[in-house]
Amino acid sequence: MRYFQTLSLFILSLLSGAQVSAQADVRFVNEFLNIGVGAEAHGMFGSVAASVDDITAAYWNPAGLAKIEAPAQISAMHASWFGGIANYDYLSAGKRFSESNNSFASLSLIRMGVDQIPNTFNLIGPDGSVNYDRVEEFSAADYAFLVSYGQDLGIEGLSIGGSAKIIYRSVGGFGSAFGFGFDAGLMYDTGNLSFGLMGRDITTTINNWSFSFSPEEQAILQATDNVIPVSSTEVALPKLVFAAAYKLVNKSRFNYLVETDIRLSSDGTKSGVFSGKSVGIDPSVGLQIGYDELAYFRAGVGNFQNIINEQANSSFEFQPNIGLGINLGKFKIDYALTNIGSVSGSLISHIFSLSLDIYGDRL
Repeated sequence: MRYFQTLSLFILSLLSGAQVSAQADVRFVNEFLNIGVGAEAHGMFGSVAASVDDITAAYWNPAGLAKIEAPAQISAMHASWFGGIANYDYLSAGKRFSESNNSFASLSLIRMGVDQIPNTFNLIGPDGSVNYDRVEEFSAADYAFLVSYGQDLGIEGLSIGGSAKIIYRSVGGFGSAFGFGFDAGLMYDTGNLSFGLMGRDITTTINNWSFSFSPEEQAILQATDNVIPVSSTEVALPKLVFAAAYKLVNKSRFNYLVETDIRLSSDGTKSGVFSGKSVGIDPSVGLQIGYDELAYFRAGVGNFQNIINEQANSSFEFQPNIGLGINLGKFKIDYALTNIGSVSGSLISHIFSLSLDIYGDRL
């Protein structure tokens, strides 16, 4: 069963991630970058663009980097997706450069991969014999490298930030793609209220795919009624995130955070129930309850969709997430449980992340 699941996922990645059409495809481009980083944010269903204040801001809203209080910070995350079939990993490190404007820069690496996929090209020999010793393994992996920067703008509570991202995607030795793009964000914090504006792929992000199959492999693909992929181009259109958050700290040592984010896209992926004919609208809401800045409970909901089943009946569905966090001073541990009762019955995923504040003259 695991073999067929991994093989199916690989085929889907080829079909959705690298279209064989000569024209540029603008849908389902770099989908691994829509997942997000940090268990803290996942526990709130990614509703953090107005409140994020750690190094994961490089992904969610680079303007939030200016809110980091430590001179330096590192963070790492591991997530097991689709019941353990795919692994999603994240590593980031950053440093403050100026206290006068709270400028902070970071480097981040994101990888999502399906490993140990059987390559059955040579399973059947020229004489028709089956030899499983000829079956090799390969990986289908996506990488993103982010260089991010954020700082205050000189107006109290207002900060700005941006990320330049380099993308590399590979499917074994058969195909690879390179891409480059920019994200930018603003954040305004008034104390209890904060607002965020995040633009992804603001100049569009272009991936150029190239494929290399030997004549023997092409013959096998043709004999098995498979399409031979050709060089192609993907274009990720700009997306906007509008966010608002409310924070409350009371005398009982509890603190509360509620945030709602609204994501707008125009790439034709209008599966959300609130989407229109030309614009995709994807809202989400997150909640965090903390005690004495030591322990946190988080919950979030999003992915609101109308699902039509095989009997043409429509049903309204959504996806909840939950999470926990422990703050041990310089060291934080976070956990999130996602895809709980999610749309289309996806398998639940466990996400763990760690972060460390570093004080001193060196990173």
